[in-house]
Formats: sequence, structure tokens, C-alpha cells
Amino acid sequence: MTRSKGFSVFKLLPPLAVLLLSSCSNLVLLNPKGQVGQDEKSLILTATFLMLIVVIPVFILTLVFAFKYRASNRKAKYSPNWGDSAKIETVMWLIPVMIIAVLATVTWITTHKLDPYRPLEVQGKPITIQAVSMDWKWLFIYPEQGMASVNEVAFPAGGPVNFQITSDTVMNSFFIPQLGSQIYSMTGMETKLHIIADEPGTYDGMSANYSGAGFSDMDFKALAMTRDNFESWVRNAKSASQELNQSSYAELAKPSRDNPVTYYSSVESHMFDSIVRKYMHAGSGKQE
Repeated sequence: MTRSKGFSVFKLLPPLAVLLLSSCSNLVLLNPKGQVGQDEKSLILTATFLMLIVVIPVFILTLVFAFKYRASNRKAKYSPNWGDSAKIETVMWLIPVMIIAVLATVTWITTHKLDPYRPLEVQGKPITIQAVSMDWKWLFIYPEQGMASVNEVAFPAGGPVNFQITSDTVMNSFFIPQLGSQIYSMTGMETKLHIIADEPGTYDGMSANYSGAGFSDMDFKALAMTRDNFESWVRNAKSASQELNQSSYAELAKPSRDNPVTYYSSVESHMFDSIVRKYMHAGSGKQE
């Protein structure tokens, strides 16, 4: 009677490794397209590497100890009266302390460098875009161009983009993963975010904070364009028939899901400021 070969989990390791490595190319956080995203990727990989210095030896030694001191291994040294080892304790304390010190230093320097409020040190005139989170869509106002869009934001590639962000509903989170940091949008407050796209492309934007039933539909496209294409995009938006005033804004502010991309040819003066101000005195029962 022949003995059938048993199943070995090690046969799965090569295809599993290929699958995991191929999937990494689809992780947007590890495929940045801007300076901020690249710096964040570097911080993530550095922190992961430093922590793996502790994690990997622990896993390896766990398997080694389990194999060496298994019940069937009669040759393993048995030391019931062993108390401590200065060398082992030194290694166990010194290495983690060194890793924490390095990780803390790197994190401190990098996170201050990546402060969302800090303007980017790059050449070129920045473009200002005012983003408003709503139920459940994003409104983008271009104060310099005098137009607005819904669920689509465009800007020139290679130049700094300054976002001013607020909310006309519950707290949300503005996030374009391939271009950098996420930051919260809150009623009665204005937060800021500075990003840059190194090359033209279409990038996914989203809300990274649950905000109700339509949260899953609260995404948008970020279009990084050449300067000529951006100017063409602005001209196309300014040719739209709709204007963004108090009346059309009140209609837009009503909850809606899977809202189509919409353009407004003009925007009423100080629209963004009025959205921020109307919630500033909500706690005291006053509104402007």
C-alpha cells in the first residue's frame, strides 16, 4: 500500500507571495503622484521597517523555541534554576529603546514637515480652491476663476494647490490618497490643505469619515492637468447655464446621493465665507 503525499502549506507560499506583491501596485498610498504623498509613503515605509526589526525576530524565535523545546526533543537543555541573563536583558531593552528613539525623531521631523497648513516650498503661483462637504457630495468653489463644480476638482499639474475646507453638514474628511494628507472638514471652521500633483492624471478623492447613509457615494475625481487643459476646463465650466447663488445653493445643499458632476458658471461673492459664518454662532443660538 502506497502512502499518499500530504498537503504542504509551503506549496502555497510562492503564489501567495506573487499575489501580495502584485496587489501592492494597486495600493494608492504606495503609489503617490505628488511631493506630499511621496513624503508620507517614505514615512510609512520607514516606520514599518523599524517596527519589523522587532516583529520579525519575535516570530522567528517563537518558531525556533517551539521546535527546539518541544516535548519530543530530549536533547534540549533544561535549566529549572536559571534566573536571569544580563546580556539578554540588555538586548531586550536596548534595541527597542533605540528603535523608539529613531522612530520618534523621524516622526517628529516628518509630521511637522507635512503639516497640512504649511505652504509647499515649490515654485509657481498656487491656485486656491474652496471645498465644502455636503450631504453627500463635494462642492468646489474657485474664487479666482469665479466658478464652481460639484464632485469634480481640477488644477494644474506641477503647481501648488491651496485648499480651504469647511462643511455644511456633519464632520467629513477630505482625502485624495495619491496626492497626500487628509484633513477634516467641520461646520463653522475653515481647515487648510496644501498639495501638489507632479504629473497630469485623474486621481480618486473621497470622504474618509463616515457621515451618514450616503457616505459610500461621497467621492469625486481630482483632475491634474496641463496649464492649457486647465484653462480649457475653466472655460467649459464657465459656459454652464447654472449660477451658484443663495437660491441654487439651498437646492444643492439638500441631501442627495450619487450626485452627477455639475458646473456653475459664476459664484455669488463671499459664498464660502457665508457657509462658514452661518454655523459659527450655532452654539449660542445666533446665526449670521
